[in-house]
Amino acid sequence: MELDALPFDVFAKNCPSRGTLEHVTGRWGVLTLGALHESSLRFNELRRRVDGVSEKMLSQTLHALERDGLVHREAQLTNPPRVDYSLTPLGREVSERLLSLIECVEGRMEDVLRARERYDETRGAR
Repeated sequence: MELDALPFDVFAKNCPSRGTLEHVTGRWGVLTLGALHESSLRFNELRRRVDGVSEKMLSQTLHALERDGLVHREAQLTNPPRVDYSLTPLGREVSERLLSLIECVEGRMEDVLRARERYDETRGAR
């Protein structure tokens, strides 16, 4: 079956877009794509930029995003070896949309925090 002939519907349980959506919208996927939107980074630079991510989780995230065609991994045969990560054109398009969402959330955090306070006051603090 040709890929172009496949109907992609993220709401269908067997649609492969669900996995990609999960990779992109998971906590580390969003932050990794956002960080790489700024510039190409080496692994440890990326780990410092995405504060709180473990080495294992960042590695898994990068592998998933690379497999989905969103991240490009370039290994240079130097001593010591150098590996740079950057966005592919598809990754750049996706990250631009994510950054709009991030900016929206950051810009409305005062409203979110007020809503949390109201919620906690009416339902009891958690």
